[in-house]
Amino acid sequence: MSGMGDDEEEYHGPADLDFGESTAAVEAHVAGHFDPLMGAYRWVGRVAASPRVAEAVAAGRTSVLLRTPGGHEGRGTLSGPDVWGGYRVEGTGAPPFAVPEVDPARD
Repeated sequence: MSGMGDDEEEYHGPADLDFGESTAAVEAHVAGHFDPLMGAYRWVGRVAASPRVAEAVAAGRTSVLLRTPGGHEGRGTLSGPDVWGGYRVEGTGAPPFAVPEVDPARD
């Protein structure tokens, strides 16, 4: 577990941030959970310091598509930087990592 919450799934490893016209390879740590009040999956985390990410954020490009190995991707927004030079990333909907599939008919 991530320490971000007891019922969260998480991913920690290499990822690509797609800004639309450019892509940056980053190290990411993201976790998420289904939020019953919103009725959606919410995920949040951070990407490590990267000159390409800093350049994109400085240019106002904060909407991203975060991709992880295995073909998982999620649309999110960057904010920051944090005290270590990395950036917070968060999104709602499909997360950029594998999550267990649940079949409501079987529960």
